[in-house]
Amino acid sequence: MSTPSKYPILVVDDESSIRDSLELLLVSAGYDVSTAKDGFAALMHLKRRLPELIVSDLNMPQMSGHEFLSVVRRRFPQIMTVAMSGDYQSDAVPSGVIADAFFAKGQGFTNLLATIATTIQTSAARLSAHQRECAPAWIPRNGHDAHGVPYVVVMCTECLRGFQLPVVEETVEVLEATCRFCASKNQYIIEPSGNGMRQV
Repeated sequence: MSTPSKYPILVVDDESSIRDSLELLLVSAGYDVSTAKDGFAALMHLKRRLPELIVSDLNMPQMSGHEFLSVVRRRFPQIMTVAMSGDYQSDAVPSGVIADAFFAKGQGFTNLLATIATTIQTSAARLSAHQRECAPAWIPRNGHDAHGVPYVVVMCTECLRGFQLPVVEETVEVLEATCRFCASKNQYIIEPSGNGMRQV
């Protein structure tokens, strides 16, 4: 296991006060910390440097943490992830969230440090699980079609073409669709309509 002083962590949160507080906390605990203001900025950071662990808020504008963590798991399965949000109070990772651990905002920073330490200590076992599992895409709703039916656009992981699918029921289950262009199977989770996402 890496020592904290050599362990790079990326903190992703759209609230600058939270980013700054977490950066100070983690640096004082001996970690090498970078920050990003949203999922898109975090993906740009990952092009330059890969951390060993990401701590990401779930409720962010532009690209939610749900979607960002899904992309991370598919593209960078070697990175450990801790999701955080004030919308859930349990220590368990919420249903449909693709993360190794969860921190409920408001629990206190000692709990966050303990969650990060535990995730680091169990990273070898988690990595082998990441490599065996398929990470579904977390996709937002796109609106309603001409008949008023809600829909999503699934981006095929094989041919990279998008195709529209109706939202039949409200669920946070892993769904599967066959690409209309190349017949590849695509797993995805639809972002719930009432998930407390902040709009900008």
